[in-house]
Amino acid sequence: MHTIRSGSTRAALRILLLLAALLGLAVPPAAHASTAATPFKVLALYSGTYDAAHIDFDKEANVWFPQQAAANGFTYTASTNWDLLANGGVNAYQVVLFLDDLPQTAAQRTGFEAYMRGGGGFMGFHVSAFTTDAASWSWYHNTFLGSGNFVSNTWGPTSVTLKVEDRTHAATKNLPATFTSSVSEWYSWSNDLRQNPNIRILASIDPSSFPVGTDPNQSWYSGYYPILWTNTQYKMLYANFGHNAMNYTTNTRLSSTFASATQNQFLLDGLKWLGGADTGTPPADSPSETAWYSLTNAGNGTCVDARSAATANGTVIQQYACNGTQAQQFQFRSTDSGYRQAAIRDNPQQVIDVTGVSTADNAPLQLWSYSGGQNQQWLPVKESTGRYHFTARHSGKCLTSASASTNSVQLTQRTCDGSAAQSFTLTAQP
Repeated sequence: MHTIRSGSTRAALRILLLLAALLGLAVPPAAHASTAATPFKVLALYSGTYDAAHIDFDKEANVWFPQQAAANGFTYTASTNWDLLANGGVNAYQVVLFLDDLPQTAAQRTGFEAYMRGGGGFMGFHVSAFTTDAASWSWYHNTFLGSGNFVSNTWGPTSVTLKVEDRTHAATKNLPATFTSSVSEWYSWSNDLRQNPNIRILASIDPSSFPVGTDPNQSWYSGYYPILWTNTQYKMLYANFGHNAMNYTTNTRLSSTFASATQNQFLLDGLKWLGGADTGTPPADSPSETAWYSLTNAGNGTCVDARSAATANGTVIQQYACNGTQAQQFQFRSTDSGYRQAAIRDNPQQVIDVTGVSTADNAPLQLWSYSGGQNQQWLPVKESTGRYHFTARHSGKCLTSASASTNSVQLTQRTCDGSAAQSFTLTAQP
């Protein structure tokens, strides 16, 4: 009886679908599989207590992001509980957004800094960078964001033409050379971001936009104003938009932060990069971005190691007997086009670097703070044996061990030759 009923049900469904097709009725599409095995998790923190325009942006964001989530491989949780930064709750998420505020208590600030130093992702909007006292949290305002103090703003809110200065970053790779932003109030800063070697400016106001603002006393008529940027020491993005035009008398929205499709592309591509869902175009079977690996050389059996377990700039990258310590554990984080930075577990901001940006054979390897340099980026190429060799982006040469298993020999780059000295077994570590 059960078999007959199941068969009858399937037949009835086929007939109904056929009738629907013949009558031109809409048949619900099959659900699409996620592009990632597990969606990455986004936490949006906001206060929602100051300035109707900021509050309105919160409301918009908390509608728009959930609408985009399933199709773009993430989940979205919004919260006004900033203590999630202090109590470790943020660690359940791959990305945290600051919509209209920033951490205020010492515990929240300490927790956020630890989250970012541990490899977390961050996207901040508009007022999340606002301060007139950068020294009160210098790491965040001067080091992490790099912007320093608020100096001036435009008024009223307007759109601008943005010039994309870096189209190689994962967040901007799909953007045109220029595009029209959504409407916002715009901020300027005390620090010149162009002078900070860790800041990578992604887009700035194109001079064709001047004057910016509608109030002659609060307009910009010339100058350089970065709008989108990243700090290469962290997985972070800052966007200066996030202030809707408002009728403050009636509390009515007059513009939408999500009105620019191109700007929205930046948001989605940026989120995917921050969440690890966009890794450029890595080779098949490329190493995980979240795992920590030891690298054992096929030729001599030693492991890639940071000398004396140090993490300071200039620390020698050497071969040493495999011992399971964190000085021999590395994480391969995407930059773009399949290349990775090889971060050391003891201090993930420090990566394997070719000394002096040398392109010569036998140039020595060291640890150095990641700054986006091509001498700090490696292409992992899987071999038929299951092992990998690693090619330096700036030189095209391979990471190479010594022929003998002698401890403490410094590793180098050398012309790729397919030898065992350039072949490494990756072993995931707990």
